[in-house]
Amino acid sequence: MTEWDIKKLQILRTLNERGTVTATAQVLLMTPSAVSQQLSNLAKQVGVPLLEAHGRRVRLTGAARLLLRHADAVLAQLERADAELAAYAKGEAGEVRVGAFATAVPALVVPAVRALRGAHPGISVRVREAEAGEAYDLLAAGDVDLALSLAAQAPREFEGGRFTQVTLLADPLDVALPRDHPLARTAALRLADLASEPWIFGGSGPWSEITRTACEAAGFVPEQAHSAAGWEAILAMVEAGMGVALVPRMAGAGAFGRSGVAMRELAADRPRRHVIAAVRRGAEASPTVSHVLAALRGATRA
Repeated sequence: MTEWDIKKLQILRTLNERGTVTATAQVLLMTPSAVSQQLSNLAKQVGVPLLEAHGRRVRLTGAARLLLRHADAVLAQLERADAELAAYAKGEAGEVRVGAFATAVPALVVPAVRALRGAHPGISVRVREAEAGEAYDLLAAGDVDLALSLAAQAPREFEGGRFTQVTLLADPLDVALPRDHPLARTAALRLADLASEPWIFGGSGPWSEITRTACEAAGFVPEQAHSAAGWEAILAMVEAGMGVALVPRMAGAGAFGRSGVAMRELAADRPRRHVIAAVRRGAEASPTVSHVLAALRGATRA
């Protein structure tokens, strides 16, 4: 395969545009002899004549015009590459891989992607749905650039460590009860009122910790009657009268289609789960990551 020299192709294209070796040399700040030498070397490379005498001037051969068609396409693509690299350096282009738990995808990530399309169309977001407990493993392994996870408490700022964490949202927790439960219509329902109820929550990971922490703050240890990680499964069991559950406001819309579930706001000491965005320490300085974080913050405000 021929080893192409971009500079020689640019000289050939300029000669086609300017018509003479002298004019080409002036535009490219070269001597006429240097232009002629470069074009002669290009002809030797491709193995066919590129110029032919035409009076006192030269003109391009058919082979040269064929070569120019390809050269124009190559040079145009390189111009696009230059533009995209310049945009990337300014944080206006690039790809950011986001790992997010299921309820965060429609509630936060999708609105953020829509906002980015308008404000920074050169930035693309690749989404990977993952359990909240997997977030830091994916981030540490380099499989995602930004991860959304959950915590019972907002993270404290600290020096060192592997990740930079930003609290995006304190999502209120409501309680899901069977529609015919005696407490379903109780005024000013408190979490402590449910101390003797069977509870449904995940067996491990952030959600288990969040439920236990909320109940312990209300003065009791919840009896885990059933274990499930997905909201469809949890709400189905609540509807069947198998127990009660804390449900984040972000996920509560899943209960609206279940006539047998009553969603109640807690009147006092309402617990919250904290939605955390994390990046590898230092990556927050990346312009593209900063734009995605800003879009996620905007989605939480909306």
